[in-house]
Amino acid sequence: MPPVLNRRDLNFQLFEVLDTAALTTRARFSGHTREDYEAVLTLAAGVAERHFAPYAREADEHEPTVQDGRVVLPPSAQAAMQAFREAGFFSAHHDEELGGLALPWVVTQAAMAHFQAANIGYSGYPFLTIGNANLQRQFASPEQQRRYLQPLLEGRWFGTMALSEPQAGSGLADIATTATPRSDGTYAIRGTKMWISGGEHELAENIVHLVLARIAGGEAGVRGISLFLVPRYRLRPDGSPGETNHVVLAGLNHKLGYRGTVNTLLNFGEGGETVGELVGAPGQGLAQMFHMMNEARIGVGMGAVMLGTAGYLHSLAYARERRQGRRPGARDPLSPPVPIIEHADVRRMLLRQKATVEGGLALGLYACALVDDLHTGLEEERADTGLLLDLLTPIVKSWPSRHVQEALSDAIQVMGGAGYTRDFPVEMYYRDNRLNPIHEGTEGIQAADLLGRKLTQAGGRGMAVLLARIEADLSASKGVEGLDEIRSGMRWALQTATGALHPLLARAADLGPERVLAGAHSALELLGGVVVGWMWLRQAVAAARALPSAGGEDAAFYRGKLQAARFFALYELPGIRVHAELLAAADPTALDMSPDWF
Repeated sequence: MPPVLNRRDLNFQLFEVLDTAALTTRARFSGHTREDYEAVLTLAAGVAERHFAPYAREADEHEPTVQDGRVVLPPSAQAAMQAFREAGFFSAHHDEELGGLALPWVVTQAAMAHFQAANIGYSGYPFLTIGNANLQRQFASPEQQRRYLQPLLEGRWFGTMALSEPQAGSGLADIATTATPRSDGTYAIRGTKMWISGGEHELAENIVHLVLARIAGGEAGVRGISLFLVPRYRLRPDGSPGETNHVVLAGLNHKLGYRGTVNTLLNFGEGGETVGELVGAPGQGLAQMFHMMNEARIGVGMGAVMLGTAGYLHSLAYARERRQGRRPGARDPLSPPVPIIEHADVRRMLLRQKATVEGGLALGLYACALVDDLHTGLEEERADTGLLLDLLTPIVKSWPSRHVQEALSDAIQVMGGAGYTRDFPVEMYYRDNRLNPIHEGTEGIQAADLLGRKLTQAGGRGMAVLLARIEADLSASKGVEGLDEIRSGMRWALQTATGALHPLLARAADLGPERVLAGAHSALELLGGVVVGWMWLRQAVAAARALPSAGGEDAAFYRGKLQAARFFALYELPGIRVHAELLAAADPTALDMSPDWF
């Protein structure tokens, strides 16, 4: 069975493209070495390969059920969580006084990538818990952190975020869950939440829900939404879980994929009072929750990349071993069949997978490195870093989610009928990934956010920072031999994108928001292609500089990088032209389609 991911590529991305080892010169990471980071990745690989990967199919085939009011998961889920807990990954990026290792976020997410590639379903529980803890660290009071945060960091309690409701999925302005003040300063929470991943299970001593609700009598719309800490079990004076908090499981959602993560419908306040604690000030709930949502969106993009990586590695291994057909021009019917990787069209499909997943990984890790820069980089650069991260987040979430689905289709195609069967896991990855364009904000929401807000935020400063960084890398590549096609493809893509976006935004006031946002999908595809092309330019520069002194497997690795970068420039980047043309014309075809014409 192939490894859960390509460690050589991960090291290349971290240490040759991003220079993650240089983070050790910053005060927060001064006790670290590159060897420490590699040891963390090796530990993650071992835990993922032993406790997660062997049970991915079991998690898919034995999805959660309810017995006697309790959610039942395969025993391997509990074992996986225990192994993750014992390895210390719940708190790894937190300070040492909180039991962590003070790891950079980019290293933490590189470690998490192993679990996402090995078993995306089981990885969902720590993914949500870590995000819940990060939000509390940012916004909860010291007293709340004392009671709720530490058990999360120790992995004894798990966390969720509870936003959506049956009548209000992404439309959070319409949520109906209420919070009524109680005499002791807490709130009685009443309502129903839908699509809550990790909402009920027996994997932890307690579950801490972060619940969006409207304080009784509060302002309508999103400004009236507040955030509450709502535990599954109320806390005793000593902080241990006590009596039920009347968070009641109303049902499970049975999914196409991602079955290892239980997904629930929860009733708050059924059979008794559900008590919650306000986080921060009233009316700040949505802004606070976006701290977790934006982190989760980058995580979704990384999860998509790792599903695509797993599919790519399986189809690559199959293509090396499966013998079928002969090379064009071979005339002897008795000559042995060749491995299918010898066929040009199979190589094309493998190259497209490689270009997609390794480009997506570069983008995801780059975003994670921006998180580190935001908190530990130069003070005078942090505002620009934050704007760039805001701009890239919808792309990091959506571009891999969409294009990995195509890559996984290629993986199935490479394997032919075998890929379409359950004898191999690629069909499972295909089903799993189909969630990624949906959850944590659909692709359409990300596109509207990008075009409607992020491109014009702070007077378009985020876009200016992005263009400056791309231009700097284009300039730096001029002295590197062998990159002419890659560099010229990237230059064309950049000019094409700005030539479409700038005139559209300049006409936005005259066109009106509906006409402008009708092109949001094209804006996302256009800018997504440019950004991933930029990631490939950066990889190509690193590979070209390293190649002259490389030999053996390293030389083959770098040549593979250069060929994949060339493939993306020649085969994928030209596809952005149609989106640029639609944006430049502010094409209203979809907008003008009357609902009664369908």
